[in-house]
Amino acid sequence: MKVKACLISILAVVFFYRPALGQNKEVLNLSLEECIMKAMKNNLSIAVEVLNPELAKHSIKKAKETFLPQFELKFGNDHQESPPYSWIQGETTITSRMADYGVSVVQQIPTGGNFSLSLSSYKSDTNESFQLINPRFGSEIRLDFTQPLLKNFGPKVSRREILLAENYLEISDIELQNTLLDTIYSVQEAYWGLVYAIESLKVKQQSLQLARDLVAKNKKEVQFGQLAPIEILNAEAVVAEREADLLQAEALIIRTEEGLKVLINIAAEGDPRQKKIVPQDRPDFTVAQVSLEEALKQAFDRRPDLKVVQKTIETRELKLSVARNQMLPSLDLKFSYWSPGIGGDLLIYKNNDPFTGIVVGTQKGGAGQSLSDALKLLYNNWNVGLTLSIPLSSFLTKADFAYAQTDLNQSQIKLKDLEQQVSLDVSDAVRTVETNAKRVGAYRVARELAEKTLEAEVKKLQVGRSTNYFVLDYQDKLANAGSNEVKAKIEFLLSVAKLDKSTGASLEKRNIKVKS
Repeated sequence: MKVKACLISILAVVFFYRPALGQNKEVLNLSLEECIMKAMKNNLSIAVEVLNPELAKHSIKKAKETFLPQFELKFGNDHQESPPYSWIQGETTITSRMADYGVSVVQQIPTGGNFSLSLSSYKSDTNESFQLINPRFGSEIRLDFTQPLLKNFGPKVSRREILLAENYLEISDIELQNTLLDTIYSVQEAYWGLVYAIESLKVKQQSLQLARDLVAKNKKEVQFGQLAPIEILNAEAVVAEREADLLQAEALIIRTEEGLKVLINIAAEGDPRQKKIVPQDRPDFTVAQVSLEEALKQAFDRRPDLKVVQKTIETRELKLSVARNQMLPSLDLKFSYWSPGIGGDLLIYKNNDPFTGIVVGTQKGGAGQSLSDALKLLYNNWNVGLTLSIPLSSFLTKADFAYAQTDLNQSQIKLKDLEQQVSLDVSDAVRTVETNAKRVGAYRVARELAEKTLEAEVKKLQVGRSTNYFVLDYQDKLANAGSNEVKAKIEFLLSVAKLDKSTGASLEKRNIKVKS
């Protein structure tokens, strides 16, 4: 008896002198939808996933750079000195100077080929004898075109990096949708968990008050000699136990509230320790008809994980097509066209005979003449040809083709497996909604019967036809029935949320869209 009395005293001190929950805290009255919107805005997991489409966009830009024109500028200056090796060269030291410069543009084209347009010039100066033009200026305008006809032919092969990057962008968008679905469900789970903890606290507070009322009643009856003193101790022991249950319920509220704060990242709006979330939605129960066929149709149309695998199959089909192309030999069509031009100082020899070695005059010329002749296309030169190349590596690329084929087969099997899993998930979700709807009704009836039974037992106690033991027992049963009813309602709401997640309908219901 002394131990029991001591336990009662300790729990009473803890209960009456503990700090009040939420004291000196800013109260946030939030509905479920408000919590979901805060999570969409602040949740860190979503913030991480949002960056993946941005990274994919940069990959697309980088892949497209392949088809941007490439400009090239070149300049060179060459100086050479050498002893003469023929009497015709003259001089004791032969000096030659060459300066060349040019500009060109190279462009890749979607068919897999490329063309280049270049303009180059040079200046040559030497002290070697018997030159006709010195210094000499030369210019050339040139067009080169190369087109693969077998290996590396076609826009699918040439643009493969762009197509792959675009597929990865779509996949990252879909994966973001999947993260949003998971987050929405997690917020619903945490929100209704907090609601359940608060409702459970109310039930336990009501149960505690009933026990205290019974203690007060027993004390009066003991004073009048209508009840043995032992009944007071028994009732007070029950009060102590229910106070302990109340403390546990309060701790559950704090724990579930902290979980919800993390999901909606309330820290982004200030110190979360100074904020107390008060849910505004109640676990209302509304029976809704659920069609399994319609739910399955929605799931196959909307499920992000299905879309990811389908887009992955497209990506691997592209890789297989490229691998098949790489097994072909190289057959390249090449075409070139160029027009040269020459200018400079024309040397005039004595008697127009260069073998005299005597220069009697100079007819001035310059770089402009050579450039003008080249641009006027005075001298037409062209070349066309085919080049066939069958390297040994072409036989080794069959391994890449086999790998791509196996990779595609694996994705196709994975899609079939996932479709079966989706069917199972949706069917299970629909059955759970239907079952939980029935459980709510059953627990409501159980709670109503527990209320009537307790009321009848209290009346029997008042006329001496029952004992405190039975009254306390029926109070516990009523508390459990009340908790079970609230829990059943919340489990019903969560099963509806799980069905929305399974069918991918959560985003559409809230008009949440992912834009690239």
